Amino acid sequence: MASIRPSTHLADVRYEIRGALTRRARELEAAGRDIIKLNIGNPGRYGFETPAHLREAIAAHLTDSEAYGHEQGLEAAREAIAAQQRARGARNVEAERIFIGNGVSELIDLSLRALLQPGDEVLLPSPDYPLWSAATILNGGRPRYYRCLAENAHLPDPDEIEALVTPRTRALVLINPNNPTGAVYPRALLERIVAVAARHGLLLLADEIYDEILYDGAPFQPLAAVAGDLPCVSFGGLSKVHRACGYRVGWLSLSGDPARSAEYRDALQLLAALRLCANVTAQWAVIPALQDAPTITALTAPGGRLHEARQAVLDGVAASEHLELVPPAGALYAFPQVRIETIPGFDDNVFALRLLEEEHVLVVPGSSFNVAASRHLRLTLLPQPTQLREVFVRIERVLARMAAEQPRRAVA
Repeated sequence: MASIRPSTHLADVRYEIRGALTRRARELEAAGRDIIKLNIGNPGRYGFETPAHLREAIAAHLTDSEAYGHEQGLEAAREAIAAQQRARGARNVEAERIFIGNGVSELIDLSLRALLQPGDEVLLPSPDYPLWSAATILNGGRPRYYRCLAENAHLPDPDEIEALVTPRTRALVLINPNNPTGAVYPRALLERIVAVAARHGLLLLADEIYDEILYDGAPFQPLAAVAGDLPCVSFGGLSKVHRACGYRVGWLSLSGDPARSAEYRDALQLLAALRLCANVTAQWAVIPALQDAPTITALTAPGGRLHEARQAVLDGVAASEHLELVPPAGALYAFPQVRIETIPGFDDNVFALRLLEEEHVLVVPGSSFNVAASRHLRLTLLPQPTQLREVFVRIERVLARMAAEQPRRAVA
């Protein structure tokens, strides 16, 4: 019998955060090896707990969660999200312009499915969170990448963004605070990017899932407040700031002039209705998450676990002969780079495999985030600081071996 062939839509889709390296790590674990995993931003796997008052809110409403809910989400939860967005300066945000989904991942797909015709283009950062590229491709679109280079502190160049706009460009994606680089975008930069979107009639898509995870006083500027009447979709959720990945609760907020996005809002509602509703039970955690005192600042402030983990990474890079790093100002990751002068022939995929096989550490190569000729690796800040210090000892051993091999390769 003929084999079952997968869809050709998947030919250009990758998600190496849970890809071949992760599968190899599982094989090594099955063989008895202890693997230090730095590949994913999943707080619950590193000992972080969801705040107790979110759990209590869910427990108190279990009997209220047994039927399908509204396709856009619980009204009280949407009201709380809309109030948060208005308090941040977003215009024309009401509950009927809020959609709750099974995580931001589902909503990214819905937002692009409601927008794109075959061949339409979406401007994405490079590096990007690869789900954005995948969702663009799977919905018939074409990614066009603007660079966020280390030499520019991983910030984009608005002039480069504008040069990429064509008649087929429909949307501009920003990830702020950024995954994987940790960059946090200043207001002046966002104003210039909004001006590009306004000149070309682009929909702004703002992935702000790490909005409150900030270090050393870095300020977060919501894009919707800068966009004003320009249509803007802002994404947030419980998974990162509130350490509740498994709850699968994310939301999108549609701001700006309602008349300009009315048809798009209706398309989102149709798609939301087709999947019936998001997880009702976990939505009860949204109100206390947004209305009660924040819990993340104790972790990101000096002495907090995330702050100290970040410092361990900064110290590890500073002690390295081979690495350099733009210090992450936000989010849960660092994106160090191997210096070209120490290992000219560096290949990030070869390095990541060797680090796993030789030193039993799992990281994600920078090329997995749609970076051409990457010399980067992404690692999460979620492990204990002591473990991160050990990781850099192991990383340095592999890099030293690769550097020692360079002359022999040159002679060959």
